[in-house]
This record gives sequence, C-alpha cells and structure tokens, in this order.
Amino acid sequence: MHLLDGVSTTETVAEALGSALGSLPAALRRTLTWDQGKELAQHQQVTATTATSVFFCDPHSPWQRASNENMNDLLRDSFPKGIDLTVFTASALEQVAVEVNRRPRKTLGWSRPADLFSSALVSCA
Repeated sequence: MHLLDGVSTTETVAEALGSALGSLPAALRRTLTWDQGKELAQHQQVTATTATSVFFCDPHSPWQRASNENMNDLLRDSFPKGIDLTVFTASALEQVAVEVNRRPRKTLGWSRPADLFSSALVSCA
C-alpha cells in the first residue's frame, strides 16, 4: 500500500471507485472484474458502498480480462509503461479517456464505447 499524501493507494482506489460506480444506475454497476493487484485490497468497501460484486481473475490469466488488456494497449499509445501519471493534469487524463472511448472497436461491431455507454444510460433512465 503506497502512501499518497498520507492516504494509502488502496483507500484512494476504493474511494474513487465508490464515487464513480455510485454515480451509475444500478443496472450498469452489477460487477467489476479486477486483476490480482493490491490496489483493490479494500474491495469489500466498494461492494458495501455500491452493491457491485467484485471478482478477481486468476493469477497470470490475462485472457480472463481481455477487454482490460486491450484498453491497456490503447492507453499505452499515450502513456508508455512506467510513466509517472502524476505529471498529467486531470484534464489531460480526461482528454485521453475521451479519445480512447470515441475510437470504434472491432469487438463492438465497430461501434464506439462512448456511444454504447450513452445508449445504456438512456435505456436505464
């Protein structure tokens, strides 16, 4: 658990996930699949605050989270492995997220994730 401004990374991740997931309709936050990283050591807190079940992939089994691995590859175009993300503003990080989510995906029938997410939000309203 790395400390960032006196707060552990696991606490920061749990709070950020709780906030992000809590803002979604319940139908869009049923489950979360995570790798074996320590960042989600407080997964029980995430489940308790959001009613989102957390599942963990088996160690050394990236195929169990293929869409995550694909996203990591896309993000590495902007952020090479090992780069310090704290040097980027929240606005710069958000811009990369927007660009990546507007990119059509073959696995989505060439739809854009942002468009599908917007449609899902509308259908839950």
